[in-house]
Amino acid sequence: MAKSIFYHAGCPVCVSAEHDIINLIGKDNVEIVHLGEERNKIDDAEKAGVKSVPALVTPNENVLHINFGASIAEVKG
Repeated sequence: MAKSIFYHAGCPVCVSAEHDIINLIGKDNVEIVHLGEERNKIDDAEKAGVKSVPALVTPNENVLHINFGASIAEVKG
């Protein structure tokens, strides 16, 4: 089974959502990507359809935008 990917930028909203996602679906079922630390993955997030973070990309390639922490443009700087 493919993992979901949770993209975030490290803000308090993102970190809180990360903990909730892990509690809901389990650490083994989600890859956590901190775009502030892994800037090389911003393009992957954009290609997946992520418009803002925090966001969860499901194995079916659905993008679930959770709350609103920052736009991808803001993450890119």
